[in-house]
Amino acid sequence: MDSLIFALSAVAPIVLAVVVGYFFKKIGMMDEDFAKKANKLVFRAFMPVMLFVKIYDMKLSDVDFGFIGYCLIALFVIFGLSIPACLLIAGKKDRVGVLVQAIFRSGYSLIGIPLAGSLYGDEGMMAATILSAALIPCFNVLAVISLSALGNDSGEKVSPLKIVLDIIKNPLIIGIFAALACVAVRTFIFEPAGITFKLSNIGPLFQVLNYLADLAIPLALLVLGAQFEFSAVAALKKEIIFGTLTRTVIVPALVLGIAFIFLRDRFTPAQFATLVAAFATPVAVPSVPMVQEMGGDVTLAGQLVVWSTLASALTVFLVTFLLRMGGAF
Repeated sequence: MDSLIFALSAVAPIVLAVVVGYFFKKIGMMDEDFAKKANKLVFRAFMPVMLFVKIYDMKLSDVDFGFIGYCLIALFVIFGLSIPACLLIAGKKDRVGVLVQAIFRSGYSLIGIPLAGSLYGDEGMMAATILSAALIPCFNVLAVISLSALGNDSGEKVSPLKIVLDIIKNPLIIGIFAALACVAVRTFIFEPAGITFKLSNIGPLFQVLNYLADLAIPLALLVLGAQFEFSAVAALKKEIIFGTLTRTVIVPALVLGIAFIFLRDRFTPAQFATLVAAFATPVAVPSVPMVQEMGGDVTLAGQLVVWSTLASALTVFLVTFLLRMGGAF
């Protein structure tokens, strides 16, 4: 029962925030024009700052490159396998990249990292934070690739140069690598020289950054609710069912199953908690504003976030229950 309550508590705030956004739309407080502008603000300002703040305080000590390597290999394998499957399933070209992104891109930063902490305390939180520096940039790079190369509905061939430029100009990528650059300077230049300065020492500046970071997820969830349409479910049923089941059932079964069978003695309980966070959580909320910015099917993206979040209330519980029964953590 505790595991069920825990799983429900992890996703309930997200669902409720989406419901509030939907309610705001119904009473006229949020319209389509406002939602589009707010999504743009989230994607270009609040999300990059949130990622910067999350990664900035990370320490590079105690990094397990073997564990990170397994996670990245799993991510790229999932990405590669999802492409032909989504090409077969998606009804329209602008849905292919959206569906691919939904399969490989979990809600790691929003649900995953706190989930790892809840599953295995400070050790789980630390392992998840360390992995985020490698996993979150890959999520965003692969998202740009899938939406640029697979989501182009114009019929024009997308050049590799355009994809590279889209990656470089992506605000989320900029935020992540700005944080990693600061971490590198602090670790390899300041600390050896005995310099203790950090941006967080500038209190007003870092407080403003935290204000902006704290706005990202709540606003993204409210906008998601304001853009949600029940009438779209019938037209997108095939994509919704495929994307939701693959994200919440097939992907965690493969990645966690392989890790448990072959690497159980290699990975720590904190790392198994991190695997749950990275591969068993629902579709990432930031995927919706990214889809809007890159011209994909925003309605499908929003539907996949909502339905995978609802499904994960059960699947996260089952995954954590089975791993606990098996002694993984």
